[in-house]
Amino acid sequence: MVRTGYLSPDYTASLAGFGRPLVLACSGGSLLERAVPGSADTDAMGPYPLFCCVDWSALPADLARLAGRVVSVVVVTDPFGPGDPLGLSGAFSHGLTRYKDHAVIDLERPLETSACSHHRRNARKALARLMVEELDEPRRYLETWCGLYGELIRRHRLSGMTCFSRESFAVQLAVPGLAAFRAVDDRGETAGMVLWYCQGEVAYYHLAAYSERGYVEKASYALFWRSAERLRDRVRWLSLGAGAGATCDGSDGLTRFKRGWTSLLRPTYLGRHVASPRRYAELCRGRPASDFFPAYRAPVAAVAWGGRSGSAPAAMTSNDWARHCEDAEGKPIHGTRDHLRAAR
Repeated sequence: MVRTGYLSPDYTASLAGFGRPLVLACSGGSLLERAVPGSADTDAMGPYPLFCCVDWSALPADLARLAGRVVSVVVVTDPFGPGDPLGLSGAFSHGLTRYKDHAVIDLERPLETSACSHHRRNARKALARLMVEELDEPRRYLETWCGLYGELIRRHRLSGMTCFSRESFAVQLAVPGLAAFRAVDDRGETAGMVLWYCQGEVAYYHLAAYSERGYVEKASYALFWRSAERLRDRVRWLSLGAGAGATCDGSDGLTRFKRGWTSLLRPTYLGRHVASPRRYAELCRGRPASDFFPAYRAPVAAVAWGGRSGSAPAAMTSNDWARHCEDAEGKPIHGTRDHLRAAR
């Protein structure tokens, strides 16, 4: 059976610039194995943006097998993942902690009843000016997508893991289960694109990017509305993800945009595990006490969040790497619009 979306080995391979793909044989999930700066050790993190696996009940066996290979593991679980988080928590040395709530749309309900009036109005206006099409061959639009994403990087000053290279996007646009939609303006130009990964009964919102005119014309509303209409015959749920930042308190625009489509939320969990306790203690020796996990990476968090006391989350997750991260060899990566050009 072909594994699609975030479960596909192709998707994990697309992130190889940030860590070596590490397949978990029992559960069917994958991690990214990274060099620990200043040592010969490695640790592991779940892929951006979520850790997914086929058999959650087998994950404890995989974590046990990592002893001696990696120092620690940190993951953010699929919101449609573990059916028994409390039972799974015991497999992680530091347990599972509730992290962000992800907005989800139940496609068995009409979008007219789940979306707020603001979103319905903006969708109507955008659809009157833009045409939305599903792409039969998304890879044909690689250059277009990279151009749009370059605009996103410039506008939001993205850096780190979400500054995917052109090579990474070339793989992501060919991952099984991808559903890609494009908004076109009256001049035939691309105003925006959105990417979804379909796995079983769920389509996960992956990425979206827009042109300058796409922002003006509110292409995001047209794209999300048409996506929901087209995907209704394929999946039961749309998983929109969460907002920006560590707390996701609903005050940021991204959270408001996602929660304007639905009132339904599903939790994700932060899993923290020390696979090699002795080596973990050695790497932490001499460092200030911290709630950050893994503690030996805490100085990186201080850089990532500008040294603001108390503003960093309790773990460096794949989502948090949007601000600062290191590649598989422990070298800092600071993304700019040139990051997309570098791999051409």
